[in-house]
Formats: sequence, C-alpha cells, structure tokens
Amino acid sequence: QVQLVESGGGLVQPGGSLRLSCAASGRIFSITSMGWYRQAPGKQRELVATITSRGSTNYADFVKGRFTISRDNGKNTVYLQMNSLEPEDTAVYYCNTHGLHTDALLPFASWGQGTQVTVSS
Repeated sequence: QVQLVESGGGLVQPGGSLRLSCAASGRIFSITSMGWYRQAPGKQRELVATITSRGSTNYADFVKGRFTISRDNGKNTVYLQMNSLEPEDTAVYYCNTHGLHTDALLPFASWGQGTQVTVSS
C-alpha cells in the first residue's frame, strides 16, 4: 500500500499565503505523477495542479499565476505554494499520486486524507 500524509492547511486572510506538503510512503517503485485537487462544500472535487516526475506541470485556470506546484523526487513529496489566496479558494485540498508498486510493478493511485484551507477575514 501507499500512504499519503498531507500538511500545511489552515486559516489565512484574503491575500495571504499557505504551503501544502504531501509525502508518499510505502512500497513504491516509482511515482509518475503527483497532484492536488480540492473540494468545496456542495461542489465536486476539482483539479488544482499536477506535476510529472520530469517536472511537467498542469494548472487549473483559476490558480494560474497564484499557485505553484513542485516536487522532491528523492523524498516522494509534492508541494503546493498558494499565494494571493481568495475566499473562493476555501476547500479541502487532497493530494493524489500515481505510480508503480515494488510488488510486480503493479500500478497504484492513492489519495491523501485531505487538509482544510480556509480563506477568511
């Protein structure tokens, strides 16, 4: 199994910044992509940003220029630097990762438990 542990959420005022982290552990042979999704109350879960093992990134239009995704391949960790936060960014943020198990190189896809981000004055 692969476990994801997220951290860094919290309460911040509009215009503020937060940095989320997500560390993957377990029987991991390789990780192909890591990413962040979010889900606001009453809404569907939506993509925020993803990054491949080679560093290629993809962002949702609503975060371009404000959020930056990065990763440390050696630590199997992905980060999300969030700047210029708005009340509309309030949501539970989930980490997601895809890769291969050490066991027979079977593919896996895992989700973290989620971390709450609240943007409010």
